[in-house]
Amino acid sequence: MRDTIRFLKGGQVVELSNVGPSETLLDYLRLRRMETGTKEGCGEGDCGACTVALGRLQGGRIVYQPVNSCIQLLGMIDGAELVTVEDLIEDKRLHPVQRAMVDLHGSQCGFCTPGFIMTLFTLYHAEGEHKSRKTVTEWLAGNLCRCTGYRPIIDAALEACFEAADDAFTWRSKQTRESLQMLADSRDVFLGDSNKFFSSPATLDGLAALFGQHPDATLVSGATDVGLWITKQLRDLKKMIWLGRIEGLDRVEESPSGVLIGATATYQATESAMNALSPNLAELWRRIGSKQVRASGTVGGNIANGSPIGDTPPALIALGTTLELHSAEGSRALPLEDFFIDYGKQDRRPGEFVTGLFVPRLSANQAFRCYKISKRFDQDISSVMGAFRFTVAPDATIIEARVAYGGMAGTPKRAFETEAALVGVSLEDPSTWGTAMQSLLSDFTPLTDMRASSEYRMETARALLAKALMEVSGTAPEDIRVLARREAGHDRAA
Repeated sequence: MRDTIRFLKGGQVVELSNVGPSETLLDYLRLRRMETGTKEGCGEGDCGACTVALGRLQGGRIVYQPVNSCIQLLGMIDGAELVTVEDLIEDKRLHPVQRAMVDLHGSQCGFCTPGFIMTLFTLYHAEGEHKSRKTVTEWLAGNLCRCTGYRPIIDAALEACFEAADDAFTWRSKQTRESLQMLADSRDVFLGDSNKFFSSPATLDGLAALFGQHPDATLVSGATDVGLWITKQLRDLKKMIWLGRIEGLDRVEESPSGVLIGATATYQATESAMNALSPNLAELWRRIGSKQVRASGTVGGNIANGSPIGDTPPALIALGTTLELHSAEGSRALPLEDFFIDYGKQDRRPGEFVTGLFVPRLSANQAFRCYKISKRFDQDISSVMGAFRFTVAPDATIIEARVAYGGMAGTPKRAFETEAALVGVSLEDPSTWGTAMQSLLSDFTPLTDMRASSEYRMETARALLAKALMEVSGTAPEDIRVLARREAGHDRAA
């Protein structure tokens, strides 16, 4: 058992024992270290002003990822290298990213600038990224600027971020790797007492035993949701169990039958596997949050928290995903759609937690489509999320369908009436589609809220079903998707 967290900062090992269960990394930097270069903006992971970089070993090399320090818990950086804007200057020389921002006039008021700098620092150290405006805007989708305008910032990124990295972090990478290897261990971490603690078990059995003793504890993986409970809902979370050090829980295993995803695998870590399952999934993944959110947020966490407007569950339900749960009593599996019982309520027994999910591959005669509708293209919550899997006979008749929606009910939900009505539909004859479109009225009675009205949600749900049928029947996606034309424009502007 270890009663401290340890991390690297400025080339030195920092060891802390006084870490509160809900203390954020931003508060530690600004209030304890008095390092105020990292700014406090929205407090919910949207604006990027608080962005810092975390470096961890992956495949023997250091990978730097941007994170929102406002919702990243301090205890979660155990074993990592923490890089803030104060760490970039070497011998009074600006980092190449900083120099490009100065030379190309990428800052006015400067409040957002440290966050932009840190996201671009991670792009600077990324490998294999295609030099284009599109690449830069995808990396910067989680950083907002109110006064400069994005063009000079994008120009600075294009100027600085696509050559081989050559900075102080590159020069001392060997020593950093050795330090990170030294920090890695297999001991459980426990800071506090039985009434108030931050803990990080190293094994699944250790987690099951601890959660069995403290079923009132909060389980946290990426904190992209739990962090808001702290900063926005002001919850006093006295017992926090971080899952990020459990060996094997972040696995992503591809097989001929499907993909096994561990509960702590991040969106970023699963992007390649999702693309192999379906390009539609890859596009959905790219629109979940920002680089900062996808580097921290996990697929398992999105499911375990059971949001009715979560982006991943409808798509995974439509694909026939199976969920795995575990406790000190053992493990069990269930279809993902059966996990969601009611708003805020899931089929999870005391002491039980999500350990992973299995997503089957599509058969040769199956087609899959999914669509996210939101007010903003980037960094926004769904108003409606629709996902569709059709099994098609050689004569273009649908012989089986799975249809799931988010934002249409208190939980992510299958449209069983619509699925039944789709059986026998001819993809070559749109006149046979009407009954299925009408059946959505029997499956859902959506509510009206700040994101959309009930009427809008229903009409949109029907339009998404029609779009899926049109695409699967042979209509080119670029003819009916605004996205395709918009991205083509980005490529021309690069």
